[in-house]
Amino acid sequence: MASVCGSRTLVVGGGITGLVASLELLSAGGSVTLLDRGDASALGGLALQAFGGMALVDTPQQRWSGIRDSAELALADWLSFARFGPEDLWPRRWAETYVSRCIPEVYEWLRQWGLHFIPAVQWVERGLMRPGNSVPRYHVLWGTSRHMTTTLLKALRTHPRAQALTVLPRHRVTALTCQDRTVTGCLGVDEATQRPFELTADRVLIAGGGITGDLARVRAHWPADWGAPPQDLLNGSHPGADGALHDAAAAVGARVTHLDQMWNYVAGVAHPSPQFEGHGLSLIPAKSALWMDPHGRRIGPVPWVTAFDTRDMVQQMTHERWPHTWQIMNRRIAERELAASGAEHNPHIRDRRPFALAWQMLRGQVALVDELLAQCPDVVQANDLGALADRMNALTGQREVCAQTLAAEVAPYDAQIRRGPRFHNDDQLRRIAQLRQWMGDRLRTCAFQPILDPAAGPLIAIRCRLLTRKSMGGIQTDLHSRVLDAQGQPIDGLYAAGEAAGFGGGGANGASSLEGTFLSGCILTARAAARHITLETRS
Repeated sequence: MASVCGSRTLVVGGGITGLVASLELLSAGGSVTLLDRGDASALGGLALQAFGGMALVDTPQQRWSGIRDSAELALADWLSFARFGPEDLWPRRWAETYVSRCIPEVYEWLRQWGLHFIPAVQWVERGLMRPGNSVPRYHVLWGTSRHMTTTLLKALRTHPRAQALTVLPRHRVTALTCQDRTVTGCLGVDEATQRPFELTADRVLIAGGGITGDLARVRAHWPADWGAPPQDLLNGSHPGADGALHDAAAAVGARVTHLDQMWNYVAGVAHPSPQFEGHGLSLIPAKSALWMDPHGRRIGPVPWVTAFDTRDMVQQMTHERWPHTWQIMNRRIAERELAASGAEHNPHIRDRRPFALAWQMLRGQVALVDELLAQCPDVVQANDLGALADRMNALTGQREVCAQTLAAEVAPYDAQIRRGPRFHNDDQLRRIAQLRQWMGDRLRTCAFQPILDPAAGPLIAIRCRLLTRKSMGGIQTDLHSRVLDAQGQPIDGLYAAGEAAGFGGGGANGASSLEGTFLSGCILTARAAARHITLETRS
C-alpha cells in the first residue's frame, strides 16, 4: 500500500468546490493534495458542463435593470420555498449567510478573477402556490460555468505556490482514517494501477458532490410523501456522484441529513450525445407549448408553465405515476422559446461571442431545434395532429395518444388566442402575459402563438421525462464547513463543502431551491472551509 504523509489538507473531489478551496488554501500559504476519481482532463467536474447561473442579491446588474432587491427580501423568498422545520438550525443559518454574504463571497470574488455576468438578469422560480423569487435574481456567467472553471484551473496551475499543490487524478476514496476521534486522512484505490493507497493530513475536506448520479440511491431516498419512486429516470448528474463519500463520513460519525431533498426536473430528454448509460439533457421548456399527460390530455386544472415552481411539477408527476409527459408546440415556438441547460448547448455564451448571441436572440434557437430533431429520440415532428399522434405512439410503443384527443385540447386554446387578449381566460395565457412584462422573458416568449398555425409549422412533440440533477441534502456542517456529529459537535479534522454538504448545513435550500443557488453555494462553502482551515493552521 502506497503511503504519502505530510500534506496539510486533503481535498477530496476536483469539482468546482475542490478547485475553489484548493486555490484559497494555496493563497493563504497552505499545502494541498487534491484527489479526484476522474481523469486529469475531468478536473472541474460538472461545472465544466454547467450553464453558470447564480442567484445573487442586490447586484449592479439588478440595480441597472431597475430591480430593487435586498437580503431581507431574498431571505423571505428563500424561507417560503425552503419550508425549514424547527430542527433545521444549520440549514437556516447557511441560508441567512448566503443571502447576506453572496456579494462579497461569490460575486466580488469572481470579479477578482476577471469573471463577469451577462447584464440581463433572468427571473426563474417565481412561485406558484407560494412565493418564490419576488424579483429577478438569476445571473448568468459570461462564458458559462466552463469559462469560470478553466479560469480557476489556470490560476491553480500558474499559482506562485503551485509547488505546494499535488493533484492525484483517478484516486477513488473509499474510507476516512481516524486516530483519537480525529480524522487523519483517507484510504482508497488508485484506479490507474488498481493499487490501494493511504494519505495522511492535518485536515480532510470532502468536496465530492452528491448522490443523484446513482439512480438506485435516488429511488431509495425518494420523498416518502410523493409515492413510489419513478422507474424511468434520466441521469442529469454523473455516475460518479454516488454518495460514497457520504458513507465514508457517516462511518466516522458524521451526521448526514435530508437526502430525500433533491433538485430534479420534469423536462429531461435523452442526451443527443450521451457520455454514459441513461445520460439525460435538461431542457428549458417552451412556455407557449401545451403540456400534456401521457394520453395527450392537457395537464390541469392548473396548466404547467416553466419558471414558476419546478418542485411542484416533479411532485405532481410522481404522484400521478406518469412515466413521461408531452410538450406540444410548433417550429416557431420551439425556435423562439426552447433552450437547453449547460455550456454545450449555449455555445455563443460559452465562447463569449456577443454578436452571435445577439443574432441568435433575433433568429431563435434554430441549431438546437435541428439537433434535437435529428439526434434526440424524444423529439418528433409532423405536419398535422394525426401524423404527430402516430409518431408519439411509435416512440412509446403504445397507442396512448389519438389525434382527436390532441385536437380537443389544442383547438380551444388556439381559439382563445385568436379572440385577442381582451378575451383570454386561460391561466397559461395569463402567465405568458405576466412573463412578457419582464424583458428577459419577453425576448424569449412568443406573443400568444397558436399551436395549429399553418405558417408556424411543422408541429413538434417532445417526450419529457424525470431527470436527476442536484442533491440538496448531505453532510451536516456549521458555518465554518466543519462536519458535525449526531450531537452537533464538530469532528476534528473533517470538513465538507458544496453539494456534499447540501450546499451548507446538510440542506441549505430546504425543500426547494430558488434556482441558481448551487454553483454559488459551492463557492461560498468552499471559501468558508478554507478560511477556517487557515485559521486553525495558524493558531
